[in-house]
Amino acid sequence: MIEEFTRPNGLDIQKIRVPLGVIAMIYEARPNVTIDAAALCLKAGNAIILRGGKEAYLSNKYLVSLIKEALTRNAISSDTVQFIEDNDRTLALELMQDREHIDVLIPRGSAKLIQSVIEHAKVPVLETGVGNCHIYVEQSADLRKALAIVINAKCSRPGVCNAAEKCLVDQSIAPQFLDLLIPALREAHVEIRACHKTKELYPDLNLASTEDWGTEYLDLIIGVKIVDGLQEAIEHIQKYGTKHSESIVTQDLLTAQRFQKEVDAAAVYVNASTRFTDGSEFGYGAEIGISTQKLHARGPMGLNELCTIKYLINGDGQVR
Repeated sequence: MIEEFTRPNGLDIQKIRVPLGVIAMIYEARPNVTIDAAALCLKAGNAIILRGGKEAYLSNKYLVSLIKEALTRNAISSDTVQFIEDNDRTLALELMQDREHIDVLIPRGSAKLIQSVIEHAKVPVLETGVGNCHIYVEQSADLRKALAIVINAKCSRPGVCNAAEKCLVDQSIAPQFLDLLIPALREAHVEIRACHKTKELYPDLNLASTEDWGTEYLDLIIGVKIVDGLQEAIEHIQKYGTKHSESIVTQDLLTAQRFQKEVDAAAVYVNASTRFTDGSEFGYGAEIGISTQKLHARGPMGLNELCTIKYLINGDGQVR
């Protein structure tokens, strides 16, 4: 994408996208990240250094060998994709602090991994996706629609960052909605951790601790809390959310607009599952991660987010 304009003094200016440079990726578990990260970085013109977790070491190593073979066959330097084969943690620390060779570092994995990278890195970090995501069922909600959204957001793939971890329910509809939700969650084998008000309605549920409200479970576990209206729901999300994805189920337009305006998150939904926060679902193809920060990139990071800006200025002797 090129933006061109001419200043009154005759300077012709082009604003273009260019690669970030050398990207380092520290990640855990899923070997599909190896393919997604390498493909996106290469397509955007970057080189990449991959440091996967020990859980998928052999898979990652083999996948990178295939990538390098494909690059060589197409007359592209295989050095543009590097894989750190040694799982020594001191090497990961060196990678985080190598300002001379690394332009951007992207961590992807658990909250513990991401926090460790943020604390120790000396190179710029694109922080990705811890997702303590909420679904707020507001008093005007279509309850059947709300039920389908919560079950999908929690159960379709509980181990990913866009899965719902908490359900907030307006107190005015709590008895009716929970009579639908609790049996459905139990049928799906979801453990429910309830606030005091919810436990009064369902005494056999486990009582949620204070720590529960800030926890990303990545499992078939959900926190359920009854709230006194929109303001309390927003305040709870602002206190415990991770700025990833939040959703409201409502039939009130003004309430929906206020929720989207006031909730601070990369993706804020109305009447839809949080599971749509994904590069493919947004039409970007693959993604390298979901950014929960505000500078450079936010939300699903595709090709555009793996580039930066460069200005090309052409003059004819202008001085200032």
